[in-house]
Amino acid sequence: MDPHTEATLVPPLAAVPLPRDPGHGTVPAPAPSTDHATSTSERGSFSLAACTCGWRGPARRSRDLARKDAVGHAPG
Repeated sequence: MDPHTEATLVPPLAAVPLPRDPGHGTVPAPAPSTDHATSTSERGSFSLAACTCGWRGPARRSRDLARKDAVGHAPG
C-alpha cells in the first residue's frame, strides 16, 4: 500500500475563530433555583425520585418508597 502523499494541510485549531454569541453575553444567566420540586419516574420495573436541584434518589422497585425518598429530600 502506498503512503498518502497528497494530503492538504489543515490550519491548527487555535487559528480558527470560535463562533460568537449574537448577544455577546449582555443578558445575565438566570439564577439557579432554590426551590426543590421533586417528582418520580419509571424505568422498566424501577421507580426513581428526582429533584430540580439535581438530586436523584436510588432506584426502587416500590413506587411508594421512591415517593418517600422524594418527600424526605424536600426541605422543611
